[in-house]
Amino acid sequence: MAIAPLMPKATAVWLVENTALSFDQIAQFCNLHPLEVKAIADGDAAQGIKGLDPILTGQLTREQIAEAEADPERRLHIADPKVRLPEAKPKKGPRYTPVSRRQDRPNAILWLVRNHPELKDSQIMRLVGTTKSTILAIRERTHWNSTNLTPLDPVTLGLCSQIDLDLEVQRAAKEKPAPVEAQGATLLPASVTTAPKEELEPEAEKKSEELNVEAVFAKLKQIGGKAE
Repeated sequence: MAIAPLMPKATAVWLVENTALSFDQIAQFCNLHPLEVKAIADGDAAQGIKGLDPILTGQLTREQIAEAEADPERRLHIADPKVRLPEAKPKKGPRYTPVSRRQDRPNAILWLVRNHPELKDSQIMRLVGTTKSTILAIRERTHWNSTNLTPLDPVTLGLCSQIDLDLEVQRAAKEKPAPVEAQGATLLPASVTTAPKEELEPEAEKKSEELNVEAVFAKLKQIGGKAE
C-alpha cells in the first residue's frame, strides 16, 4: 500500500483545482479511488474541504507535477524531505513496567535470584525494571513483604520476553562460567567404553598371570605330575 500524503482528500481537492493531472494520477498519489477523485471534481464529494497545497508542505515539487501533466503514465511519489531529522535514540534506563504489573516485580526478582544466581543486579534491573536497593532487599530477605513473596517466572508475568532473558543468561554465563562440579560427570570416550576387557588390563597383570602358569607347572613336576 502506497504512503498517503498529509490530508489526502484536501490534497486531492487542490490537485483537481490547480493541475491538469488525470484522475488516476491523483488517486494513486492520494491513495484514493479514481471514482472518488471524479466525485471531487464533479463537486459531489469533499464539499467544504479546503485544498491543501502539496508543494507548500514539501510533499511534491512543481517539476514533478509538470512532468506528470506531460506524461499521463507517470506516477507521482512523495518527495524526499529537504531536512532530515536525527533519529531518536532510545533512552537508557530501567525497563518500563505497566502499573498493573509492578506488584509482580518482587516475585520475579526472587525467581531470578534463585534460578539464575549468575545474573548481575544490572541485568535484573534491565529485565524487570527495578532498582538495585529492591534487589538487595530481596537477596538479604529484608524486603517489607519478603514473607509473602513467591518466585514467579518474569516471562510468564509478562515483565520481559524469553529472548531477553536467554540473552542476559548467556551473557552472564560467558562472564562467569559454571564450575566443573556443577557441569556434571564427564563421559568416557567411546574408544574406552567399547574396548575389549583384555585391552583395558594393565601389562603388569598379564605378566603376573604368565608367572602364575609357570608356577603351576613347576608344582606338578614336584608332585610327579606330567605336564605337557
